[in-house]
Amino acid sequence: MTTMTAARRRQEAKAEFDAYMDECPTHRLRGIIGNKWSSMILLRLEDGPRRYADLGRALPGVSAKMLTQTLRSLERDGFVARSVTPTVPVQVEYTLTVLGERLIPLLDAVRQWADRHMGEVDEARAHYDATRT
Repeated sequence: MTTMTAARRRQEAKAEFDAYMDECPTHRLRGIIGNKWSSMILLRLEDGPRRYADLGRALPGVSAKMLTQTLRSLERDGFVARSVTPTVPVQVEYTLTVLGERLIPLLDAVRQWADRHMGEVDEARAHYDATRT
């Protein structure tokens, strides 16, 4: 029987934890909605279908590349549906899927919590920073 060093045990424990986190549903969802633009796009679609340009105007800080990437990712994950109308020029519209609609109450709860409590977080940070310098 071989003995394992503490470093090797830590390495194996980290590998097991990383494998768990890769499969953890909560961690995976946080990776999606924690994206800077994903939540904002989903909340903009809450009111109904929107065209690409409308979303771009509704989110003035997003680049065209990031908007496209985020919409594709949300479509891949099943939160957003993309429909193309073959007109000249082609019209592309995005809507929430049923899965996306089910996510909106969670995003609303996070937004409400943030509106109520982020001032307290800012105060705690300021207090912490003031006592650590």
